[in-house]
Amino acid sequence: MSTIAPLLIIGLLIWFWLDSARAREIATGICKAGCDQRNLQFLDQTVSLQRLGLRWTRQGIRIRRLFQFDYSEEGMGRQDGHVILVGIQLEEFSLGLPSGENKVVSFRQKPPEE
Repeated sequence: MSTIAPLLIIGLLIWFWLDSARAREIATGICKAGCDQRNLQFLDQTVSLQRLGLRWTRQGIRIRRLFQFDYSEEGMGRQDGHVILVGIQLEEFSLGLPSGENKVVSFRQKPPEE
């Protein structure tokens, strides 16, 4: 019984590390696609984890991650944007722009009409 607890903890840490790596890859892809779609430069080609938390969903409890990224409109200045993932599902993509049109962009696909 005493050897099961350390193995379980190690297993959970490995799962969390792999899940975090997958979420980071997904967030990077979303940022790249969002910037490409708006003719912006996705700087450094990476995202950084800013906040980590838990969120209850219909599917159960999920990890909520807030990633920050930098982009440029003209190639000179840096601006901040962020992506929020719940599990591996996109909750929000924001360029932090003042206009309502580009502030928060939904990448969610519409359900097929029947």
